[in-house]
Amino acid sequence: MTSYRKRILEQEAAKADSSDEDDYVPYIPIKQRKKEKITEAEKRLGRVAILKEESQRDSTNEESEGQQEEEGEMNDGEQDIGIQSKVSLLDQHSELKKKAEAKKETAREKMLKEEERILESVAEKKALMGVAELAKGIQYDKPIKTGWRPPRCILKLSESYHEKVRKKRHILVEGEELPPPIKTFKEMKFPKAILSGLKKKGIVTPTPIQIQGLPTVLQGRDMIGIAFTGSGKTLVFTLPIIMFALEQEKKLSFVKNEGPYGLCICPSRELARQTNDIIEYYCKCLADDGFPLLRNVLCIGGVSVKDQMEAIKQGVHIMVATPGRLMDMLDKKMFTLDICRYLAMDEADRMIDMGFEEDIRTIFSYFKGQRQTLLFSATMPKKIQNFARSALVKPVTINVGRAGAASLDIVQEVEYVKQEAKMVYILECLQKTPPPVLIFAEKKQDVDAIHEYLLLKGVEAVAIHGGKDQEDRTRSVNQFRNREKDVLVATDVASKGLDFPDIQHVINYDMPEDIENYVHRIGRTGRCGNRGTATTFINKGVEESILLDLKHLLREAKQKIPPFLANMQSENEKYLDIGGEVGCSYCGGLGHRIADCPKLEAIQTKQAQNIGRRDYLAHSSADY
Repeated sequence: MTSYRKRILEQEAAKADSSDEDDYVPYIPIKQRKKEKITEAEKRLGRVAILKEESQRDSTNEESEGQQEEEGEMNDGEQDIGIQSKVSLLDQHSELKKKAEAKKETAREKMLKEEERILESVAEKKALMGVAELAKGIQYDKPIKTGWRPPRCILKLSESYHEKVRKKRHILVEGEELPPPIKTFKEMKFPKAILSGLKKKGIVTPTPIQIQGLPTVLQGRDMIGIAFTGSGKTLVFTLPIIMFALEQEKKLSFVKNEGPYGLCICPSRELARQTNDIIEYYCKCLADDGFPLLRNVLCIGGVSVKDQMEAIKQGVHIMVATPGRLMDMLDKKMFTLDICRYLAMDEADRMIDMGFEEDIRTIFSYFKGQRQTLLFSATMPKKIQNFARSALVKPVTINVGRAGAASLDIVQEVEYVKQEAKMVYILECLQKTPPPVLIFAEKKQDVDAIHEYLLLKGVEAVAIHGGKDQEDRTRSVNQFRNREKDVLVATDVASKGLDFPDIQHVINYDMPEDIENYVHRIGRTGRCGNRGTATTFINKGVEESILLDLKHLLREAKQKIPPFLANMQSENEKYLDIGGEVGCSYCGGLGHRIADCPKLEAIQTKQAQNIGRRDYLAHSSADY
């Protein structure tokens, strides 16, 4: 039985082996199975750790890149940290400072590019040339030739010597083939009559602008002359024009209806009259010494055209004019500029700013040949200089000090005065210095009110503004100049170029809307090396941008800055001096850049308003 059962079991086992041969799984001991589970678990854990390390590495890389953008390059590895830890804190600070400066440079570059774009958008696309010259494409390559040459003793001197002379007198010159500076009027070859006339006026040695400017003009070169108020710019263009006219008269006398040979354009009637008087004085000095008589004429508004025409009919050598009257007479063909070869524009930037560009282009179109062109001003921003160069042939730019800077001979006092207290405070300010005193105000109504108040208080005062008759204006200016009156109250018509002797005090009843006008106003004192005082009233009614310009102008002139101005800070003050340029390239203000220029903004707003108004007026006139 046992053997039988054993046999059956063997048979069943054999059948099972044959049927399940494919599914056979060998026996694995418990120890071995545990080991295999542990190894599989370790492998699984190992992959997770690797993935974690990779993700951590990626996140640290991203963080380091972000830090590099914001703070500069940072080390993200253990090795870099080790190297950084060996560097001293001072070296690390200097490295970080360099990186910050590099980042600041990029910000500056961005701002400079933006400013260039703004300046390009507001720049005149049309050159400052005559209509015929623009239409025909006429261009002059060489300056006008004259008969004047520097003395041999000057020509023998080296260029390094000339540079020393310029550097000593703070003369900055730009241009090709620069004429040499000459330190005496005698070496400039002026006649004895002119030298004695200068001596009578107390002018013995030339000023810096005259040292470089007179040889430049006498040599026939086109010129842009920039120098602070009271520096003697007028003589730089009046004396050469007299000598050129004298040379023409000697060669061939001027006949009836001929001329002018030289033309001077001034923005205001008072300045034109003053320039004409200077020319008359030196012409008389020459005539008294036996030279031919030179005739000059003054063409300004408010004066009879008949009297002016009588002078022109006799033949005129030199004409001094304002743009309005000159345009009117040229348009009516009362005279021509056929033989005119000399053009001087005093306070040129003011004329362009006042909207006379088109008039000047039209005046240029009346010239029949090449002329020598001279532009002068105390304030001439880069925008005006670049625009003006289009009318000049190989120009020489002469700059004595920064364009738009105030004279260092003027003590500038800025006082906070409430609007209602201004009138009374004027009387206190008049006690600071003896007469004569100049008082400036923006509005004609304020000028009349101040004048009336001073007369009531027993002060000998006269007033001028654009609303008065020309006879009254001329009489008032002459009375003040001849010391018959102690105080002159005026708008900005008296601020540009006028020369009143011995003025020790200028009072600004209000701060002008333009920092350039402030420079011109205070420049009526502290002239020709004399000392002067300028008192300016300001209050909350003055725009912040103008006050910031004033603050930086005072700082530049090393003047005392009152606390209420010193505490003022602009948002972009750190960027006021970038790329080698100080302040605004449009208006010359030191307290802002062109991107924040209030003058540019005001002009753009005015242009937009005029366009709208013109459209409205055209529409309404068509309807009616």
